[in-house]
Amino acid sequence: MRDDLIASLHRQGVEFFGLSPFQQILLTTDGTVTEMLEAWAGENMQVTKLAHAMQPLAKANDDLAAAAGERELTRTILLRGEDSGRCFLFARSHILVDRLDTRVRDGLLESSEPLGRLLLRFRIETFKEIIASGLRPAAEAGEHFGMHADTPLIYRTYRMTSGGKPVMLISEAFPRAFFGGWQSHRA
Repeated sequence: MRDDLIASLHRQGVEFFGLSPFQQILLTTDGTVTEMLEAWAGENMQVTKLAHAMQPLAKANDDLAAAAGERELTRTILLRGEDSGRCFLFARSHILVDRLDTRVRDGLLESSEPLGRLLLRFRIETFKEIIASGLRPAAEAGEHFGMHADTPLIYRTYRMTSGGKPVMLISEAFPRAFFGGWQSHRA
């Protein structure tokens, strides 16, 4: 296990080895979580777009090595079970659209296909680097999980690089009470 990730969680008051094995995997994977959630839940995941806005960056973004004025797509989504309607994941992405492969950009703008599936379908090579993880208040995500805004969520934020340039920052969160064991909720 990477020491920097354990230290990041510890600073946030999260004991890594106190999490369930599946929670540990969700927080440390550099793969797409959609397929993992589908395998665990026993159902397909659907994307629900909550917000989708394109605007120029108001100021430089060091995490993305981006200058003010570059076009950014801010996207907030949920991953919900297709059969159960249950919300499994809340995510917010900051995407530099002009750095994306045009097919992926068009897919994000014109469909509800999960990002990971678009990257896979078009065989886009990426590198993911987790830059933060820990606990944060549910805030607006709470209503989608049926919880109070002050309830803590486990989250991770990672930077995705493609073609040698950072293209997006993605923050994913889920309730700490979810995924408490290996057994899926369908079992």
